[in-house]
Formats: sequence, structure tokens, C-alpha cells
Amino acid sequence: MILLVLLSACTASQPKNTENICAIFREKDSWFDDTQNTFDKWGVPIHVQMAIIHQESRFVADAQPPRPWLLGFIPWFRNSSAYGYPQAQDGTWDWYLDDAGSWSADRDDFADASDFVGWYCSVSHKKLGISKWDTPKQYLAYHEGHTGYKRKSYLKKPWLLKVSKKVARQAQRYNQQLKACRAELESSGWFFW
Repeated sequence: MILLVLLSACTASQPKNTENICAIFREKDSWFDDTQNTFDKWGVPIHVQMAIIHQESRFVADAQPPRPWLLGFIPWFRNSSAYGYPQAQDGTWDWYLDDAGSWSADRDDFADASDFVGWYCSVSHKKLGISKWDTPKQYLAYHEGHTGYKRKSYLKKPWLLKVSKKVARQAQRYNQQLKACRAELESSGWFFW
């Protein structure tokens, strides 16, 4: 019984209200600090980071693409190595570990996922000239990769252009919500420098 309680306490759970950034930060009391640290390090705004993670995993720590089934009953290989909060693929995650010096980072750790998103958006800014505040373009580069973004592969994917606009709307909502609760979060001890 004690082991079960310890295991459940260690398991990261999805926030109850993923649509409200204030509710998320009240429930997950270290996440505000994590996203602020990412902003301080990489210059990517909190609302942009959170909107990308919301789109990619809905804040599920061990999120993975669905597994296809062979013949309707045999679990088959996943189509992608995407994993964790940021849905980072193996090769991109390895690049991050090498480039950012984060050799012990894990995709299912929120602080590491936030840092990854900040790093990736910062690289997109350097390589592609995308403003760190431009959520839809940052999301397109995040989804398509830098080469795909340069080739404008997203123009052949109308569904992805819609998703990038949805992510931008989510970022705007998060930004407005954060303005309303930031002082409370900072003064309540949720925010640690």
C-alpha cells in the first residue's frame, strides 16, 4: 500500500484545467518558475512556451503518438519517436542535449521540456529570423523543423496552418490570463528566483 502511494506521488499528472494558465500554475507550483527560468535563459515568452506544450501534449508527461495496430489486434511500431511534454523526436532531443549542455534532461520532466521549447524557439529565431514572440511561425518551425520551415512545407498542409492559428489563439489567452494572476503567483511564493 505504501509503495502504491509513493509510486502515485511520483507520477506526473496532467493539470486539471489545461485551458487556464493561472489554474495550471496554481496546481503545478514549480511550473511558473520553470517557464520564467526558460524565459530568462532563452527569451521565449511564457505564454508561447505553454501554448506549444499545450498543443503538443496537453501537458501529459509521457505523451506519445498513437500506436498503429497490425491486422487490428497486434500493436505495431509508432510512426514517430516523439515523446513527453514537448513531443520532441529522438534526433532533435539529442541535438538539444548536445547544444544546450543539458545532458541529463528528460522529455517527461516539465522543467526540461520548457527549456527545450525555449531552446528550439531560440534556434528558430537565430536560423530563420522568427521573432520569439511570433507564436504561429514559431509553432510552424517547431512542427516542420527548420529545413521544412525554410522550404515552406507548411503551405501544402492547410490543416497545419489552422493548427498554428489555434496555438496563437491559445498563447493570446494564456498571456491575458497570466497578466491577471502574475502578481498573485509571485507574491504567493510560487515564483522563486
